[in-house]
Amino acid sequence: MVVTHGANTEKAAPSGCALTIGNFDGVHRGHRALLESVKRHAARLDAASCVLTFEPHPREFFAARAGAPLPARITRLRDKLELMAAAGVDRAHVARFDERLASLPAPEFVERVLVRGLGLRWLVVGRDFRYGKGRAGDAASLEAAAARHGFGLEFVADVALEGERVSSSAVRDALLAGDLRRAERLLGHPYTISGRVAHGRKLGRDLGFPTANIPLRRPPPLSGILVVDVEGVGPGVASLGLRPTVNPVPRPLLEVHFLDWSGELYGRHLRVRFLEKLRDEEKYDGLERLKQAIAEDARRARDYFARHG
Repeated sequence: MVVTHGANTEKAAPSGCALTIGNFDGVHRGHRALLESVKRHAARLDAASCVLTFEPHPREFFAARAGAPLPARITRLRDKLELMAAAGVDRAHVARFDERLASLPAPEFVERVLVRGLGLRWLVVGRDFRYGKGRAGDAASLEAAAARHGFGLEFVADVALEGERVSSSAVRDALLAGDLRRAERLLGHPYTISGRVAHGRKLGRDLGFPTANIPLRRPPPLSGILVVDVEGVGPGVASLGLRPTVNPVPRPLLEVHFLDWSGELYGRHLRVRFLEKLRDEEKYDGLERLKQAIAEDARRARDYFARHG
């Protein structure tokens, strides 16, 4: 998949495209329905299948502008793009969501970004899709724009699973509750976080439980002590949060203790798959109590893998 970035979309799809638009946080089953439809239209038109997404997410932009806490993000940008590539999308353009884009009126967004910039030939969105300054653009204005500019338009119905509408909000709610099985059903794939291993303060090593530390730039919806499996490394138990007992951190940190691994991982990019939540984070009175808790977490993680083969 070809990935382009920035405000200028003119080279994002040189031959024109069938396009879908959105944050695609999680790239869940509902998103996959949009991507599959885009691919079908692209094949029929002999055009590229394209996604227009945003960085930061618009909700993050408006929260930061208001001085409010950033909302939880399901999927880091790199992971999101890899999921789109795995779905078979030809191109993705990551537009910087800033004051200029936020203030662009809906008709100008269509004409300047979609038609002139991306060479839009067919657009696929959900019926509740909103766009342009103040989210003024809606389904009716899109239908009028399609007639005016001559591009095709399809509204894809919501995807429901066991009576529940599949959405990023539903996935976040499941992860906030620690319900990883529900989150995986909604996503259509296991919940993962990837990142590069950084040097820490070696506290885990001093306690007898060395960890691989992955700093996170934005808060995920999941937290606590979790059973994990790391691609190419193996099973482990992880702490995801603010490390309240010793050396608290201002941003969430993912710390993974591997059950059957020895060696250095600094600088490696790891993909961590979350399997089961054991408990919430706790603050302990002293290092000895923390060490006992970690030992019990590791034992429970080993029991999990023994039960699940």
